[in-house]
Amino acid sequence: MDTVLSDFSALAEQLGSGALIESWHTNWECSARVRDEESLRSFLLHFREQLLLRYELPSILEAYEMTNSGRTRDLLLLDARLGREPGLTPFANASRHIGQTQLERLRPLRDQRTVQRYLQAVEEGRAVAWHTLVYGMTLAVYSLPLRQGLLHYSQQTLYHLISAAAASLNLAAADLHEIWKEFEASLPALIDTVLPAPAHVKVVPS
Repeated sequence: MDTVLSDFSALAEQLGSGALIESWHTNWECSARVRDEESLRSFLLHFREQLLLRYELPSILEAYEMTNSGRTRDLLLLDARLGREPGLTPFANASRHIGQTQLERLRPLRDQRTVQRYLQAVEEGRAVAWHTLVYGMTLAVYSLPLRQGLLHYSQQTLYHLISAAAASLNLAAADLHEIWKEFEASLPALIDTVLPAPAHVKVVPS
C-alpha cells in the first residue's frame, strides 16, 4: 500500500500549498481565510466535505469498481465528467500530471484491458487521467483492499494539507497534532458513508 501511495504523496503536498488554499477559498466562495487555528479547522471541514467526500472518494470508488468489471466506456465518461466540475478546477493540472505519471507505470500490465484502453484514450486526448481515477484503478489491478486504500488516501491528503497550512501559521507542534488527530479520527466514519452497504445474505430455513 505504501508503495502504491508514494507517487500520490507528491500530489497531497501540492494540495497543501498556500496558493491552492487561497484558490479553493476563491472557487468555493468561503468567507473566512486561514489565519489562525479556528479558521484552519473551518477550512479543513470545508475541504473534507466539499472535495474529499464530494468528489475524490466517490471517484476512487467508481474507478475501482469500473476497473474490476472492465467498464472502460464508463471510466472514460467519468473522466470527462470530472473535467466539467468547477470544484476541481483549482488542482486539475496537478491531478492530471500525477495521474498520467502513475498510469504510465501501469503500462507493463498488458493483460489488464481496462488499463490499456484508458492509456490509449489518454494518449489520443480522449481522457486526462485524473489522479483519483488512476488511484482507484491501481487499487483494483493490484487487488488492494478498497477500504484501506480510501482511508490511507484520506489520511495522506489531509495530513499534508494540515502540515502545510500549519507551517504558514506557525502553529505549535502540539496544536498541529491535536488538529490532525481530530480529523484523522473522523475518517473511518467518512469512508463508511462512501462505501456501498454490504449485501444482506438471505437465510433459507432448513
